Amino acid sequence: MSAVVVGVDDSENSLRAVEWAAGEAGRRRQPLQILHAFIWPLLGVPLGRAPGAPPEGGLRHAAERILATALARAHAVAPDVEVTTSLPEGEPVTALLHRSHQAGLLVVGSRGLGEVGGLLLGSVGARLGAEAVCPVVVVRGPVTPRGPVVVGIDDRGESEAVLAFAFAHAARTTNALIVAHAGAEGSASGSRPPLPEHDLARWQERFPTVTIDQETLTGRPDKALMHAASQASLLVVGSHHRHELSALMHGSVSQAVLHHATCPVAIIQVHP
Repeated sequence: MSAVVVGVDDSENSLRAVEWAAGEAGRRRQPLQILHAFIWPLLGVPLGRAPGAPPEGGLRHAAERILATALARAHAVAPDVEVTTSLPEGEPVTALLHRSHQAGLLVVGSRGLGEVGGLLLGSVGARLGAEAVCPVVVVRGPVTPRGPVVVGIDDRGESEAVLAFAFAHAARTTNALIVAHAGAEGSASGSRPPLPEHDLARWQERFPTVTIDQETLTGRPDKALMHAASQASLLVVGSHHRHELSALMHGSVSQAVLHHATCPVAIIQVHP
């Protein structure tokens, strides 16, 4: 059975990601794996405690405390979920990308570097969103569990995977789903609904408990989507780029909302 994998560090943002991931693992009835990448051995740094330091000192004990704190937070949210911890040696993105080949979902927190810092310095979430094999959720800001799920589709059309992820999440959380069409800025999409009637009927038959609304957005796609998702519990977008640099150079909507949205963002790889 595939697991929900969440990456943690020593930040409160990553613990919020653990809480979200634990809840999602419970809804999916899947195990949760908490991962903290331990990079220090690769740098040749002493891992044990310094002479005269307390027994619990040292970098390895600090890493183990990060995992223990995250484990306690996960159990508090979802006591019935099977939870394991992992302390692989390596760089965080590399470790998480490796796990994405077996995981059903990767979850990380956002450090909120701001408009310039987030784009220029990059982040774990940005690289995962561009390169991971499985869907990625980046937990940003306060979580609104009862808000609608918003899925953005564009003029190129989206793969079934993007809509399937959004519909399934809305069904699991019993939240409404907003299908938002965000075409290129200035495009004349008129008042047509994002999903044709026959497609809408097909999805409604597949997920009969989901209440569906449709919106046609105007203006810059990234800003319009973020506005539509201002009260959302999750924003779901597709990524057409396999590398973060390519995504930024081509004005990727998924990367823009990933850095600036005020709710958790799910990024689903869209393959041609």
